Amino acid sequence: MLELRPNCEWCDKDLPPDAAEARICSYECTYCADCVEQVLRNVCPTCGGGFQPRPIRPRGAHREGKTLGLGHQPASTTRVHSQWSAAEVAILSDRLANLPPAER
Repeated sequence: MLELRPNCEWCDKDLPPDAAEARICSYECTYCADCVEQVLRNVCPTCGGGFQPRPIRPRGAHREGKTLGLGHQPASTTRVHSQWSAAEVAILSDRLANLPPAER
């Protein structure tokens, strides 16, 4: 199941489960749209892949008898922070930003 991290790993902005501005890579690294566009240049500093909008998990179960939704499968409360320095992010972004994610 997708881990819904509570914050941008770069600027630490809160990203609640319904945040339309949350972005994730295929490894679930989570950043806000501003950091993805302005700092990371759509390059994940961990894997080098691109980002997509994070899906919004419904608040409640909409199927009777199913344990779905935030009430049954809550978002994570563990804050995560990038392990990479600004210089390391810039080097990787400079190298990969002009390549579409599918070609990296």
